[in-house]
Amino acid sequence: MRRRANEGRRRKRFSCATLALTAGLVALMLLAFTSHRRHPPINSDRNFTSSGVESMDNTKRNSLGDLTVHSFERQLGDQMAMAKAYVVIAKENNNLQLAWELSAQIRACQLLLSQAATRGTAVRAEEAEPVVKRFSQLIFEAKELHYDSATIIMKLKAQMQALEERANAATLQSTTFGQLAAEAVPKSLYCLGMLLTLDWAINSDLHEKFNKEQRSSKLTDNKLYHFIIFSDNILGTHVVVNSSVLNANHPEKFVFHLVTDKVNYGAMQTWFSSNDFQGATVEVQNIDAFTWLNASYVPVLKQLQDAEMQSYYFKSSGQEPKSALKFRNPKYLSMLNHLRFYIPEVYPELEKVVFLDDDVVVQRDLTGLFSIDLHGNVNGAVETCLESFHRYHKYLNFSHPKIRSHFDPEACGWAFGMNVFDLKAWKLANVTSRYHYWQEQNADRTLWKLGTLPPGLLTFYGLTEPLDRRWHVLGLGYDPNIEFQLIESGAVVHYNGNMKPWLKLAMSRYKSIWQKYVNYSHPYFQQCNIH
Repeated sequence: MRRRANEGRRRKRFSCATLALTAGLVALMLLAFTSHRRHPPINSDRNFTSSGVESMDNTKRNSLGDLTVHSFERQLGDQMAMAKAYVVIAKENNNLQLAWELSAQIRACQLLLSQAATRGTAVRAEEAEPVVKRFSQLIFEAKELHYDSATIIMKLKAQMQALEERANAATLQSTTFGQLAAEAVPKSLYCLGMLLTLDWAINSDLHEKFNKEQRSSKLTDNKLYHFIIFSDNILGTHVVVNSSVLNANHPEKFVFHLVTDKVNYGAMQTWFSSNDFQGATVEVQNIDAFTWLNASYVPVLKQLQDAEMQSYYFKSSGQEPKSALKFRNPKYLSMLNHLRFYIPEVYPELEKVVFLDDDVVVQRDLTGLFSIDLHGNVNGAVETCLESFHRYHKYLNFSHPKIRSHFDPEACGWAFGMNVFDLKAWKLANVTSRYHYWQEQNADRTLWKLGTLPPGLLTFYGLTEPLDRRWHVLGLGYDPNIEFQLIESGAVVHYNGNMKPWLKLAMSRYKSIWQKYVNYSHPYFQQCNIH
């Protein structure tokens, strides 16, 4: 019984490709009818009563005699497309005999065309004549049964509309499932977090080693190279740190400042205390320990207390269009995402830092970023306006007067994920207050809808220094056509998009870049079946 149930479910599924192919066939049929009206097909040699249809003898004189040998293929193709349409309509009207005869004639026509193609010559008149005659007879019979061209076109248009509706539903379902797959924590990563948390709870030696490193003077030494990562993903963070130090000329001068949530705090501490990263220093903090991050200070947290906002992000009516699904993703309200706007408050003694997302891979030594002259700007970032949809008007609502009066819609967008921040310039420009202002103005979500990039574009407007594109190559989480030459030249490659490298839906073309920084022989990885 289980097998039959599964088969039933498989029959109910609709892939977008199948629906598109069916719609294409319907369109081809419509074209065939149009062609049929312009060039009437050859009729049979029957006497077709009062319909006024000519005999096959007249048809041969008026049609076959005037056709070139290359016209037979075209006429057979037109008749075959019409016959396919009549097969569908005949079956709908339970005329199975006509449907069977039409199908048999379609197969005969396909065989004839296949034989001609195999021998490399055109279809000959003596071969085409019997097939054309039989098609004409069957098509006339279908018309006599009121399957006229106008009726067929109306029916096919209705079918196309139904197919389009089913395709839209299938696309929406696919988008929803894809979003869920991208947001879900794989079982192997959940297992890894649990094992590491358990080790932290029972292993006092790890606590001693961790506490010693958290008191290191390197954490505030501005002569060293400081990197910021905010993440709840242990494996992703590991790859960022590991790839950074393995490609560094002096990894012992690297200091990584990690902030995670209370669920993953113990696991992060265990992992970075029990593994060596080429002498680099790693600090781990718990965002829940930042008591100053509260609703009275942080606009996002204040907005989350609003019942309408909670309903918008955490409830779904099931009626949203495809474009609205990503807007309702609660992860965009996570404080780990918005903590990037509070870096000087988290690290008040630091002067210059490089911010890295947890879905990047470092391929070159990044120390050169710290010597780049930002010309008084706060943010150093790679611009993304090679195409028009990466300009400001893509992310912001320029019909709103507050946006329209303050910003240029053609201004160049830039990427979060690998950013150089001058924290002294940040404090002088009072950047966090600018962020608070725009976040408060967007309480009704009329300025923008999605994520941290739109408020970042507003907050750092006029304060961003463009970097060489080779510092940050984007798109490995959604674009299958990035040139490998560009990827190889990138100091940092970014898997932005839903197809993260630790997920099954990752693109295999790029996955090996990320995998080479994962030690799959590690006992924890083997125990949790991470591969």
